[in-house]
Amino acid sequence: MQRIVHRRLMRATLCFAIALMAVSTFAADRIEGRVEGARQPIAGAAVTLWLAGAGAPLKIARAQTGDDGGFNVTLDAGQRGTGVFYLTATGGVPRANPSGKPNPAIRLLAILGTAPPERVTINELTTVASVWTAAQFLNHDGLSGNALGLKIAAGNVPNLVDLRTGGLGPVIQDPLNSNRTPTLARFNTLAILLSACIKMPAACDRLFGTTTPPGGTVPDNTLSAALNIAHYPWYRPHARFALLNEFYPVPAGKHWRDVPFIPYLNFPPSAWTLSLVYAGGGLNSLGGIAIDGDGNLWAGDNFLVGAQSTIFTGFGGGVSKLSPNGKPLSPMTTGYRGGGVDGPGFGLAIGPDDRVWTTSLAGRNISVFDRKTGKPLSPASGYDFDGQLGPMQGIIVTPSGDVWALDNGKDQIVYLPKGNAARGRIFGRVSNSKPADGFLKFKAPFHLAIDQRDRIWVTNSGADTVTRFPTSAPGQAEQIKVGYAPRAIAIDSRGNAWVANTVGHPSTREKLAFIEAKLKAKAESRKKGASEADRAAREWIDLYEIITKYPGGDVSLLDPNGRLRGTFDGDNSLIGPWGIAIDGNDNVWVANSTGHSITQLCGVRIDTCPPGLKTGDPISPRAGYLGGLQIITDVAIDPAGNVWVANNWDRPDEGFKQTPSEALSTRFGGDGAVVFFGLAKPVRTPLIGPVQALSPPQTIPHP
Repeated sequence: MQRIVHRRLMRATLCFAIALMAVSTFAADRIEGRVEGARQPIAGAAVTLWLAGAGAPLKIARAQTGDDGGFNVTLDAGQRGTGVFYLTATGGVPRANPSGKPNPAIRLLAILGTAPPERVTINELTTVASVWTAAQFLNHDGLSGNALGLKIAAGNVPNLVDLRTGGLGPVIQDPLNSNRTPTLARFNTLAILLSACIKMPAACDRLFGTTTPPGGTVPDNTLSAALNIAHYPWYRPHARFALLNEFYPVPAGKHWRDVPFIPYLNFPPSAWTLSLVYAGGGLNSLGGIAIDGDGNLWAGDNFLVGAQSTIFTGFGGGVSKLSPNGKPLSPMTTGYRGGGVDGPGFGLAIGPDDRVWTTSLAGRNISVFDRKTGKPLSPASGYDFDGQLGPMQGIIVTPSGDVWALDNGKDQIVYLPKGNAARGRIFGRVSNSKPADGFLKFKAPFHLAIDQRDRIWVTNSGADTVTRFPTSAPGQAEQIKVGYAPRAIAIDSRGNAWVANTVGHPSTREKLAFIEAKLKAKAESRKKGASEADRAAREWIDLYEIITKYPGGDVSLLDPNGRLRGTFDGDNSLIGPWGIAIDGNDNVWVANSTGHSITQLCGVRIDTCPPGLKTGDPISPRAGYLGGLQIITDVAIDPAGNVWVANNWDRPDEGFKQTPSEALSTRFGGDGAVVFFGLAKPVRTPLIGPVQALSPPQTIPHP
């Protein structure tokens, strides 16, 4: 009897489990949602579920909203993971409009990702979040692009908006973003402008007229209007801001506008970009950054999180890793450590063999980590060549698999054939005041790049030159004049070299005298026997004082033959230029260290620039692109066209003290990495050799 009861119980349990699985599967393959405008339902809107990939988007299902704005659509379970799903809502009767008439100008968007949620709200906030993160893949016909880039774009949408409720997402509301950048107010203001067209159809003509792109056609729906702003964030920003007061004036006797989303902007932005600050994973005082083949960000951290570091006594950080949507993948405080890493500087590179290379300032060595696990692959002391290295900076992996790293302190370069340190060599040494290797010589080498002819270009931060040599014959080096204190260098798709000159070309007698005084003080400190560490600290302080007292700097363009083709200051928008990157359109992105901004310059392919611009002209406004930036160093582009920027210093006023204020003693290092969504043409990552536009689609990596 007990056996029969047991069997029946087992059968009943099994049937219940199967039924539960069926319900769960059904629920997972059905999306219920609501379409809203100005926080009110939109009835009779046409809702379409799409699947985006490399080709034209595929229409999966359609529905129409009820009086409450509700809808539901179903999808085939087999379609999951084959691309990125998104929903559009078109037309309908918005309850926010008392006329009760349909509004054909309504078109809203929500990008859902590779695994759609069970419930979605489609509104102005989901539209703005989806348009800006996927700006490089959206056109007026739909969403399409490389699989990895689409996945990155979709993964960042929930940071801006809660897809379930249509409210604000968690990251845009966190302490680093909500109160310390204008992003939240800018995000809401964009949504408010769209809401006006939904609520007051008469506002649509004004919105569409103001969002018409330069030389383009007038949009006829809210989605196209938003897309035009995202594609041309620098175009007529004040005119777009003026619509806020036109659509939603402050009521008489009131202090604030009666709008559907708060907070909103009180002052016009210089550009309608959206950026977020991502932190954690040991990120602190970032030096060099790089994007790997899965779109993850890697960064070298000058200092350890929470340590009372100064320019004189720094507690060296490790290496950090963030997922493409900003989630920390490395340990929260320490990052990845071991392998000799101790205070990485500007040197970080990723090879095709899943190895991440970095150089250390304090450690005076080279370290290598496993890209997937974060485990150190170099010995505990790193590769230090038996103490022959000084403070290290730039490092690259060449297309042939060789590794080259710069010794900033001892004016030399390290060569690791195929990344093999046992066969490594040091070039550039000086013997009896003469180069030991032909004509190869450096002066505080800082960054390097390799071109299409297998030649390496090295910036000399202690001079105004770039050293160039063929990898097969380093002794056949030549010196090329650029601006003073060059930092980063990047090679475009046509073999041109772009150099960020932090000081540039001093143009005033006062500036020249100030620099000369600093150089004399440096020479005196050597005579008086100041320690190497104190001299190095003083050099950083001197550089900072020069570029803050006399802000400026410029970018040099050198053609493949080494001839200077132009020097550009971005219409005076370049302030202490440090990092530099090239996007898939060959446009140039410059990190302005003390300008707290990034500048976009028209590159050599002027057909990819706005009408009327020529090579070297700024595309970004004079203020540059702003939002969440402190004193910055590096800049990098990912496969979604996001522009990542490294926050390096926060409070140098404290970091330059021998004993900082206790309350501010951990604030020298900058906070995290800043990502500007969808601004640049996507590139293939990791960057190995000159830039490559991401043209053949990349596959979505599986965890």
